[in-house]
Amino acid sequence: MKRMICGSVGAVLLASILCAQGSRGTTAEEDGSAAPTKAACPAPAPAFADPLSAPHWNGWGGEPSQHRFQPADMAQLAAADVPRLKLKWAFGIPGASRAYAQPTIMGGRIFFGSQGEKVYSLDASTGCTYWEIDAGASVRAAIVIGESETGWRAYFGDAHAYVHAVDAVTGKELWTRHIDEHVAARITGAPLLAGTTLFVAVSSSEEFRAMDPHYPCCTFRGSVVALDAATGKVLWKSYTITQEPEPRAKSSAGVQLSGPSGAAIWSAPTYDAVKSMIYVATGDNYSDPPTATSDAVLAFNAASGELVWSRQMTAGDAYNMACSAKAANCPQSKGPDLDFGSSAILADLADGKRVLLAAQKSGVVTALDPDRGGEIVWQKRIGRGGALGGVMWGPATDSGKIYVAVSDVKIRPVAPGTPGSQPSLADPQIAFLLDNAGGGGLHALKLDTGEEVWATPHPGCHDVAGCSPAQSAAVTAIPGIVFSGGLDGHLRAYSAEDGRIIWDADTKGEHPAVNGVTAHGGSIDGPGPVVVGGVLYVNSGSAFYGTIPGDALLAYSVDGR
Repeated sequence: MKRMICGSVGAVLLASILCAQGSRGTTAEEDGSAAPTKAACPAPAPAFADPLSAPHWNGWGGEPSQHRFQPADMAQLAAADVPRLKLKWAFGIPGASRAYAQPTIMGGRIFFGSQGEKVYSLDASTGCTYWEIDAGASVRAAIVIGESETGWRAYFGDAHAYVHAVDAVTGKELWTRHIDEHVAARITGAPLLAGTTLFVAVSSSEEFRAMDPHYPCCTFRGSVVALDAATGKVLWKSYTITQEPEPRAKSSAGVQLSGPSGAAIWSAPTYDAVKSMIYVATGDNYSDPPTATSDAVLAFNAASGELVWSRQMTAGDAYNMACSAKAANCPQSKGPDLDFGSSAILADLADGKRVLLAAQKSGVVTALDPDRGGEIVWQKRIGRGGALGGVMWGPATDSGKIYVAVSDVKIRPVAPGTPGSQPSLADPQIAFLLDNAGGGGLHALKLDTGEEVWATPHPGCHDVAGCSPAQSAAVTAIPGIVFSGGLDGHLRAYSAEDGRIIWDADTKGEHPAVNGVTAHGGSIDGPGPVVVGGVLYVNSGSAFYGTIPGDALLAYSVDGR
């Protein structure tokens, strides 16, 4: 999801973001060294039969309600054993400075995409490689596995708005579908498989492109697309903004402006089997006029794509990156840029009622009633919020509480070489430094009322230059434990009962990797950890601005066994 930096940083931010998304790093072939030795899995590969009967984590939230909670029989990791977790193996992701694709674990295999335009299947126990394929574009979204008449398939979306279906066992391409023709369209949220239908949400980079004063801002609209999982045929496509963009005024640079636009969907859809509904949370508008469906939770009929209801949390939020640079394409509304970056969570309450939980960059968590047209049940502010703050990538829930991490990161431009800073990906004259005092914390709220049960602040950066206490990565829970990673590169385990930190692993630095390279850990941002069969898997590394680059997928187990 995009972020914003105000003032002078805006002049280089667009190029920094695009470079960060597309950078492939330096390969062994490019620097003249020998190619790394991949740890290929021994043949024949074990059967991939009925993987849903074994411990697994499928897609973004683990299941269609997007709880990000792994039950005991799937996690197979007791709370008492968590303090004994040690690194079991590491995998270095080639061509990556951001490890931003959360792994899916099915049938004893790991599936994940990469910034380096590859998709991988590894052995979940050893990290050896079953296959890798070229996707043709970076793959940030988590992969979903589903059964078909001919076997098991892996579904994923890419940065050019293509959806792919490949054979889960071999990686063979089965079908590919381009679901949005807009030049800025991309897929950042995991697909959702419900029965024989694959639901995919579409986001974009147009908000960044608008920084160019010559760019005719803006014409992209977010959407949800329903595909036949067997063939990739489009069953329906519904936009988050029903009105097509049309010419408006001209900018101060004389460029034609259009609108309405925006309301991208950054995260995975959520499925309601009871009401046959698809829920999505949207981002801001990119241009005037603002619409009623930006910064909102929307409910679509899963069969027809009809918009059934919408609930907006922040009105008038038309914003693009030209506003940070005070450039021509900034809309008059100039909203606060308070997107929803995370999926809505559908949860059952003890009294038989249900809530739909949505956490926003505003720092506010909202519970809606999905059975009463999205009426607000409760709201709770847990963070200061803002374009860089609040809740970024998503909470987790168990049967009684929702666990929410706070970002509220602060960043400033500094001279290159400043201790603790990270160089700009676009301008060698600028570096970025994270504030070591701003942001962070994990909160536990009651599902039924929003009442705070406990709040644990970040343990602090201890005046380490460039360290940030911000916790923007998605949260994951197992019985008795909540895991939350941070921009400081630490992954911590908290007691679900009282918020005590009972385990802390610093993922930064070098890790000898099973694929014959040295993996580098860095900031943890975006995807959360995944716990399956007694092993915890986590991505480490996020080169953005000020955050620590890295290319590591790390596996932790009890005593490293």
